[in-house]
Amino acid sequence: MSKYIPGNQKHLTLNDRIYIENELAKGTTFKDIAAFLCKDPTTISKEVRAHRLSDWYHKGTFYNAKNFCIHRYHCQKTNACGKILLCGIKCASCPTCNQTCKDFEKERCKRLDKAPYVCNGCTIAHKYYYNGRAADRKYRELLISSRSGINMTKHQLHQKDQIISPLIEQGQSPYQILTNHPELDMSVRSMYTYIDKGLFTARNIDLKRQAKFKPRK
Repeated sequence: MSKYIPGNQKHLTLNDRIYIENELAKGTTFKDIAAFLCKDPTTISKEVRAHRLSDWYHKGTFYNAKNFCIHRYHCQKTNACGKILLCGIKCASCPTCNQTCKDFEKERCKRLDKAPYVCNGCTIAHKYYYNGRAADRKYRELLISSRSGINMTKHQLHQKDQIISPLIEQGQSPYQILTNHPELDMSVRSMYTYIDKGLFTARNIDLKRQAKFKPRK
């Protein structure tokens, strides 16, 4: 039984999330973490998967762990970007290697495909990790957005906007966009609502059908 968490508490708190982070670093299982917090193990699993962070970014040299291509140790390519004439430097040592090479394949750890889904406590350079405070901020942001009718974080909204707005400006309807992009995971009505609230770059005037309607008198 938890020493500080009431058993009937519905939502995870900041203290819960910090505890999860610390226990993951020790290699504690979801089952044991859940038992201490008086939660179901699936609650812990969903929490970690929903809020895990990636520290993967493009940086460094051949000797820098931030080059995540699986071919980096034996690649002999030069000038893959085609931007520099007569470049003799190996692409594996270039900061833009992962971004520009068409043969780039990201190295992926099997640990990420099953519990604990993160690299906390692993001695190998992290790719995904769980941060209790960051997870709590993300949860609070989503909670506030949900109460205002926006069931997503600012980052999620921005990601959707990058897909939706250019297609609307090309003349596609919300229905067409959602049919071709099911990963957006939202309804046609929600898209119209978000556009009407000015949450996307595209505006009502960009909607073909919307522009045809005359304002009611």
